[in-house]
Amino acid sequence: MTAEELSSIEAAKVVDARGSACPGPLLEAKKGIGAVGVGEVLEIWSGDARTKEDIPKWSKKVGHEYLGHLDADGYDRLFIRRSK
Repeated sequence: MTAEELSSIEAAKVVDARGSACPGPLLEAKKGIGAVGVGEVLEIWSGDARTKEDIPKWSKKVGHEYLGHLDADGYDRLFIRRSK
């Protein structure tokens, strides 16, 4: 997805994990995905650079769709669509 497409996504839930270091943001994402419906989007905010590697790998492993990330002011916004 393009940055423009990502920025227009209305996430069903936002998980703010900016104060967490690895593996905190991933654990927060695992908890958060259960709170959104199938087809809905979970947005994760993280200041940990490893999150951009961990979230796509985890999403693929468990069968969710990683949509991409946006750089924000000092943190990343990552987007996952729940698939099951």
